[in-house]
Amino acid sequence: MHLEPPSRIAILGAGPCGLETGLYARYLGYRTTIYEQGEIAQSVREWGHVRMFSPFCMNRSPLGLAAIQAQNPDSDAPSDNDLLTGHEWYQRYLLPLATSDLLKDHIRTGTKVLSVGKQMLSKKENPASPDRAQNPFRILIRDAQGQESIELAEAVIDTTGVWGQTNWLGPGGAPAIGEQRHAEAINYRLPDFLGADREHFENRRTLVIGAGFSAATNVTGLADLANTARQTTIVWSTRRAGAGDMGPLPEIADDKLPERARLTRAANGLATDPDSPVQYWPETWVESLQYDARRHQWSVGFEGACQETEVFDQILANVGFRPDRDVYRELQIHECYATEGPIKLAATLLGQESSDCLTISGAGPHSLVSPEPNFYILGAKSYGRNSQFLIAAGLVQIRDLFTLLGDRADLDLYESVTLG
Repeated sequence: MHLEPPSRIAILGAGPCGLETGLYARYLGYRTTIYEQGEIAQSVREWGHVRMFSPFCMNRSPLGLAAIQAQNPDSDAPSDNDLLTGHEWYQRYLLPLATSDLLKDHIRTGTKVLSVGKQMLSKKENPASPDRAQNPFRILIRDAQGQESIELAEAVIDTTGVWGQTNWLGPGGAPAIGEQRHAEAINYRLPDFLGADREHFENRRTLVIGAGFSAATNVTGLADLANTARQTTIVWSTRRAGAGDMGPLPEIADDKLPERARLTRAANGLATDPDSPVQYWPETWVESLQYDARRHQWSVGFEGACQETEVFDQILANVGFRPDRDVYRELQIHECYATEGPIKLAATLLGQESSDCLTISGAGPHSLVSPEPNFYILGAKSYGRNSQFLIAAGLVQIRDLFTLLGDRADLDLYESVTLG
């Protein structure tokens, strides 16, 4: 819905898409505040040791580069074809972007958004009516000192992502027996095996659960550790059968992302090589687990092809993420029953069956619209439980969104900006 500058836009999350959205809004003259409960690009920094599949040109905007160059003409931006680690992306692009003149005074870190509602309308009032846009959003926040307050905005854009909320590791996505009780001792993410987390995994037995690229990253990382810590062993379990004799991951023909192709080959090779430190258990899932805090060991009960109870030192559950929807529970958001993403975009994504994220496309500006006027979900969170989001797709969403807010189908700052 059309929104004239300098109307106030609240952006939730100072990750890559939040920063790029805030930059676009500031260029257009909107009063903009980015709320971040942690630090800038905190999720990226948590997996910072991992090298990205996609080249830098897919993870930056021309607007972002222009803002950085305006701030520091001597800035050393990565080359478009560079494959950066998360730390490199943060240090060489995201942090300079966040500290550029257009953004640095508009980001509030250590500020958690507890709830977004309407100032004078409940969820059930005026269903799907454009009249709801006449009432501002009421944003309940808590600052770093624990003080709560209310702020208002004419538009809210949620770019908080999904990194903070993992799926459960049991069959069908439900918790395994004992998982909820011991969840804090399970690692659902990407440890740095050769760096900060080495002591927790070297010469130990680790269970890796999952059939995607995160699991493959962990398996190959643990195998690298086993090259020097010879007693390191890995069990890799997947609920479904692998791709025949090729291994757990389907190979993408003529993959345009060489780093992804390399990881696929390496992980599959480890899973199928009887002399590797990896045991691959397809069609096997975790039914129960119990943690012995005194011994720091897990007793894991499996079902499926392997019906055993095994002991492990560590569990890595790479079973995906899901959106946290509590923050906008009092708004009129139409969500997909399968992915929990916004329904219009979800319907488009569900109709595109592909293992290659490069072939997944959005459906234009209308797919971003929900029944709640001027509330939008962008970035990884807009894909719900679909893991095929790319930053490049998020940049398209940002451009599309501001054609709606500006009521100009031809509005494209990415096309018009010139780099020095």
